[in-house]
Amino acid sequence: MNIQENISLKPYNTFGIDAKARYFVEITGLAQLQKVLELKAYPNKFIISGGSNLLLTKDIDALVLHINIKGKTVVEEDTEAVEVKVMAGENWHGFVMWCLDNGYGGLENLSLIPGNTGTAPIQNIGAYGVELKDVFVSCAAMEIATGELISFDLEACEFGYRDSIFKREAKNKYIITSANFGLTKKDHVLNTGYGAIEDELRKKGIVYPTIRDISNAVIAIRQSKLPDPKELGNSGSFFKNPVIGRKKFDRILKNHPKIPHYEVDEDQFKIPAGWLIEQCGFKGKRIGDAGVHEKQALVLVNYGNATGKEILDLATQIQQEVLKKFDVKIEPEVNIIR
Repeated sequence: MNIQENISLKPYNTFGIDAKARYFVEITGLAQLQKVLELKAYPNKFIISGGSNLLLTKDIDALVLHINIKGKTVVEEDTEAVEVKVMAGENWHGFVMWCLDNGYGGLENLSLIPGNTGTAPIQNIGAYGVELKDVFVSCAAMEIATGELISFDLEACEFGYRDSIFKREAKNKYIITSANFGLTKKDHVLNTGYGAIEDELRKKGIVYPTIRDISNAVIAIRQSKLPDPKELGNSGSFFKNPVIGRKKFDRILKNHPKIPHYEVDEDQFKIPAGWLIEQCGFKGKRIGDAGVHEKQALVLVNYGNATGKEILDLATQIQQEVLKKFDVKIEPEVNIIR
């Protein structure tokens, strides 16, 4: 195996932060991963995959394992449904496109989400009315301490809003190596409830959309307001949309009658974090090479040579202003390495 020293992680994180790895190894198979985990000469290990949900604020004084295990297979199928297994190193959007090419439905609303498949369950990624958990069957994860491969079903993953057991009790204990999804082959359930999708379909004159039409609409929407990480460093949505109680919501509504919101239940409301940030004057704001995107205030960007600390400082400033103005605490969605 080829263990390298002092490697820049800039190509391995979508923010384009030039942090260094003390040691670095590319992982392309399960047996190799087990062997690397057994290496006593490198007691500290750090896992990185697509790097799309990561903000590095310092160099990594450890052996960085870049998980790049590839492969997509059909586990079982009948005339109506199919279960597919995808390895952790596969690009998420590429996997969604592969499903569409094969006529498999269920993931079309999750098109163009950056990152790799192995990290998708950690975050329970979601967009436009669909979450990964809606089609999730199970995932395989290697226990870092033992090298044992363990299966986690839907219940075991304890999925929540942008949350899972892998962000809590199981954090830093497992490396997800593959995930299985249950998808439809016909009679697809189309999720067009988000207004933006309906507007996009109407604009294209589509009355009876296919799963491909839904995907194309989502791609068009995302491209219209989210920057391409290859052109402008970013990690997509930096903050989670906060869920607040009725009393606090009513107070905000009194001063801001047009506040966009989603009723979670009779006592809780979800508020777009991007709207809160925009109301605090941060949309399009730039401090050095760290900034807030001009089209979407939920996205923090690296204009070229920002450090992770500079982006984190901007994020902290945003949190403080939102708390001051609305008495609402917004939490990072991105995994911050301090």
